[in-house]
Amino acid sequence: MAMRGIPGTVRGWGAWAATAAVASLLLGGGAVGAARVRHASQPPIIIGLSSSLTGDFSADGKANVQGYRLWAAYVNAHGGLLGRKVVLKILNDNSDPSQVITDYQSLINQYHANLLFGPFSTLLNPPAASVARRYGYMLIEGNGGGPSVFAQHNAYLFDVSSPTQNQLVAFAQWLTSLPKSERPKTAAYATYQDPFTQPQIDLCRKMLQAAGIKTVSYQVFPDETTDFTPIALKIVHSKAQVVVVGSLINLAAAMVNTFRQQHYNPEVLSFTAGPDQGSQWLQVVGGAKMTEGIMVEISWTPFLDTYQNALLDHLYTSTYGGSPESMSSDVAETFSVGQVLQQAVEATHSINNATLRAYIENPHHVFQTVQGPVHYIAGGWGQSSAPAYIGQWQNGKLVFVYPPFISKGAKPEFPKPNWP
Repeated sequence: MAMRGIPGTVRGWGAWAATAAVASLLLGGGAVGAARVRHASQPPIIIGLSSSLTGDFSADGKANVQGYRLWAAYVNAHGGLLGRKVVLKILNDNSDPSQVITDYQSLINQYHANLLFGPFSTLLNPPAASVARRYGYMLIEGNGGGPSVFAQHNAYLFDVSSPTQNQLVAFAQWLTSLPKSERPKTAAYATYQDPFTQPQIDLCRKMLQAAGIKTVSYQVFPDETTDFTPIALKIVHSKAQVVVVGSLINLAAAMVNTFRQQHYNPEVLSFTAGPDQGSQWLQVVGGAKMTEGIMVEISWTPFLDTYQNALLDHLYTSTYGGSPESMSSDVAETFSVGQVLQQAVEATHSINNATLRAYIENPHHVFQTVQGPVHYIAGGWGQSSAPAYIGQWQNGKLVFVYPPFISKGAKPEFPKPNWP
């Protein structure tokens, strides 16, 4: 497959020009001018990455790129890294593991990247990290936290976000904390045969079964599945009170549409991904009314009081339009990747991969991100301490509803309201 770069991301001021309005708002014209002088006096720092701009993961891959670009533009507006301009070289992996390998080899050997960021998904990060390790590069990523990623025991990989397997733990804890008289009695599960979704579905199922919630349907289907109607109908016929689906946005939307058509409204409906995609989710399900009460695992919303989160809201809306709640969580996850790198570079005064890797893997070094403070777990092979919580769509917004300390008074809508 031919390699495809994104115009304006390698040479010149293309990336800068795309966000000049943001920079002007954040800084005065003089500050921007001074930053340009510093950039011009030294060679740029090239950060290479591959993302899924086409293929199965394209919705998430494009959001990934947005987060990386916003971070780079903001850093450049403030003098770059160590006084050097950051230039992103972005290739399209077409959601294909084989293309990922080709891309990262090219980023290192052809484009001479100084540093590497990761692609989207548990499927694509392991091959990317293997290439990085072979050449002595670290790989920081925000969207690939499945067990198979860490099972590589790759000391060159760092995931900024919550480990995937644990991302439904808060959901299971909430359900099992309900009084026995209120607690649902039956549950249905469906998931791609995917290293991102299946491990968390299986752990959630184990926890709910231990609390007496009976499994009445459990389906695992191939990643290449495109017709989700039979899967959804089997859940409908199970009459489960709780439905938990290991999903991407297209599957989640298909489930919602089928459930509505069949007048099936489970008391609890939760997805691993899809409802976290902001405006994209609202578009595919037909608006906020259609998503009321639907749950999704999340580690971030635009309303979190975390480091630079209000700044990210401003950068996103100034650059891409819309409102903060229309932003995909993928944007925050990759913006967090840049934040970790920047703090490590500033602490070590270096862009040497070995130096940065040693600093980042130290569990005593805490990094501030829009997702909250994180450190890397000793012996965790790149797993961070970032948690995941329950989010739920309420009144047109995705809000934290559990645990209580993160919800700021918001409570889960239970049972889920009827479809409109």
